[in-house]
Amino acid sequence: MIRPALHAIIAAILAATALACSAATFAGEVVAVLDGDTVDVLVNRQTVRVRLAAIDAPEIRHGTRNPGQPFVQRSRQSLAGMVFHQNVIIDEEGTDQYGRAIGTIWEGNFNVNAEQVRRGMAWVYRHYSHDPKLLQMEQEARAERRGLWADPNHVPPWDYRHSR
Repeated sequence: MIRPALHAIIAAILAATALACSAATFAGEVVAVLDGDTVDVLVNRQTVRVRLAAIDAPEIRHGTRNPGQPFVQRSRQSLAGMVFHQNVIIDEEGTDQYGRAIGTIWEGNFNVNAEQVRRGMAWVYRHYSHDPKLLQMEQEARAERRGLWADPNHVPPWDYRHSR
């Protein structure tokens, strides 16, 4: 009788440990802003590429035949204005298929990911997030035609990627 209970306790401890290890918080200086949802952060003399969680910004140019999406530079500039050469904290949620850390970037108590959405510089990435606060920010940006929402022909990045 004690054995199954002991196994259950051990399994619960291992599961909790695995969850705790799958996410991390780290700090560093943003040394590059690649686009509206990707930055390079210098952490202990190592560069870590970070993809902002829960949002998707306009796609940047890839190759010579793909000019990129409208607002890609404004989105990048918006992000750079908040974090370039700033010390930030990243709440990492994991890594993506390209090896980038996925996380929320904090500049002080300021959620940079959410601010990109509020400014109309990124969409809520619905495949990965259903956060009601982010969705509300996006709806308000859309209603006020902020940023990319000023373009009547805006195309979400996930649709843009599939059309190439």
